[in-house]
Amino acid sequence: MHKYLVILLLITINTFTSCAQRNKQDYSGEWIGFLPNKNSFNFGVSIEKLESNTYHLTIANDKVVIDEQLASSSDEGIVFSVDEQLFFNLKYDANKQLISGFIKTGKLIYHVNFPKTADGAFVGVWNPFMVDNGLQSDDINLYVEHTDDGGMVAYPFFGDQRFRGMWTGEFKKEGETLLFRDSMTGLNFRAALLDSSIELEMFLSDVLIAKTSLTHTDNGWEYNQNPIKQQQNTSTPKELNDGWTTANIDELGINEKGLNKLIDSVKANKLVNTHSVLIAKENKLVFEAYFDGHNAKIPHDLRSASKSISSAMIGIAIDDKIIKDVDEKLYDFIPAAYQYTKDEKKANIKLKDLLTMSSGLDVNNLASEDYYQNPNTNKGKKWLQSVLEAPMIQTPGTYADYGSANPFLLGVYLNERLNIPLEQYMHEKLFAPLGITNYINQTDDSETTPYFGGGMLLTSRDLLKFGQLFLNKGNWKGNQVISEKWVEESFQKHMQLQDVRDKNQYGYLWWHDTYEVNGKSIETIEARGAGGQFIFIIPELESVVVITSGNFRNRKGNQPRDILQAFILPAMLN
Repeated sequence: MHKYLVILLLITINTFTSCAQRNKQDYSGEWIGFLPNKNSFNFGVSIEKLESNTYHLTIANDKVVIDEQLASSSDEGIVFSVDEQLFFNLKYDANKQLISGFIKTGKLIYHVNFPKTADGAFVGVWNPFMVDNGLQSDDINLYVEHTDDGGMVAYPFFGDQRFRGMWTGEFKKEGETLLFRDSMTGLNFRAALLDSSIELEMFLSDVLIAKTSLTHTDNGWEYNQNPIKQQQNTSTPKELNDGWTTANIDELGINEKGLNKLIDSVKANKLVNTHSVLIAKENKLVFEAYFDGHNAKIPHDLRSASKSISSAMIGIAIDDKIIKDVDEKLYDFIPAAYQYTKDEKKANIKLKDLLTMSSGLDVNNLASEDYYQNPNTNKGKKWLQSVLEAPMIQTPGTYADYGSANPFLLGVYLNERLNIPLEQYMHEKLFAPLGITNYINQTDDSETTPYFGGGMLLTSRDLLKFGQLFLNKGNWKGNQVISEKWVEESFQKHMQLQDVRDKNQYGYLWWHDTYEVNGKSIETIEARGAGGQFIFIIPELESVVVITSGNFRNRKGNQPRDILQAFILPAMLN
């Protein structure tokens, strides 16, 4: 009898302990798991016209995930949404053999092309994670925190570092389940909080596309990648029918040894996280190398390098007489709801001041990206409200501090002047003339207006086209896309940036720099983005260089400048 009492007591203690442990489980920390399918986020899309304005939409990865009949709200194109979360805005070409336009989900607007097939459907691909060949890693991490107000937040990270990452929010706890959403891709998450695991489900709209089980770790997360094997060499780049004529470096007098040293240094991890290096000389693509699984078809996160694209769009709008000139005042077209922020100094901010980073706004503090994009600091205000409420610390046009608030305001201003969506205007006036079709626009917090402060995604070849356009004074393949006058104005040294180490001269959202190589000074005009995203325009050498990278948290964001000076310029000046 005594024996059974002991057993009963042990069972009771264990049960109590188990319950206590379960009650004490706060789920804080890191949870790791594996995705069952690396192709879960690569979709094929089919759109078939039925009767009247009704269309049959199919979206599939390895299986059909969305299969619906939807009515277009437009007679001129194909406009519909799935559960008000996944938006389509597409148009037919003149021959009705292609539909193209935009898929929008979350803060991202993806440009897509769907050609007509033999059976009459329009079929193409859509990659919300930007990668075209499946994930290189099936590792996934979920970092969980408890908040001071008793809530819970969770941030997913993927092992494939080519994907730019997520920005989750809208957290809602229902019993032992945490619901949240990625504001970037618009994907929805459901995390079931179990005794010893978290069951994580990922949804496109309301359709399950991936599911995995996560376990807690105290050892940190070291992700594994299996990059596709790639060859890098100095052979003539392939012609891809994308507008680029290619040539061998020998034809243009570029030294092969110097570029091979560059390739070897990247492969030896001496030049870390270098994703692509491309060189155009005399209007020809002569060198193209990709690393870490990147390729010619994957759009790259440009960060602030896309500010120079924002500048181009202002120039195009002036060419189109939508905007009179750079002396127009910002507050002339700020939405009425924000006019209360106008004061004597702010009333004098001109477009030119925004283009040259000399608005006078407090861009390093209350009008900085870290402030107006952070809900913990901006107290839930709209980005535009936070920026316009920030104090003026300088007189407009007199002092240049680098800050993304300036081009952000340019985007808002241009959007107010247009009678079509800003992303459509950008495509018609800039990207389509350059033959650029595979790109992504990031929006501001409105989730409707492209964010001019940075964050577009373009392929490296297309980024090189944009640089070549400016080197050619606004002309691409005989088509004057931007006026020569605007390019010349953009490249002038309007201001000197005061809050950067080198005090660079600055144009209309273009940087100036000088490199000393073999006793020779080479001047460049550059687009620059955090993490090492660069366009180098080198007029003296009739060349454009594009380098993309992933150096976001290691203080090596300027490594492309070292690559240009130590490897590329010496090879071109041999």
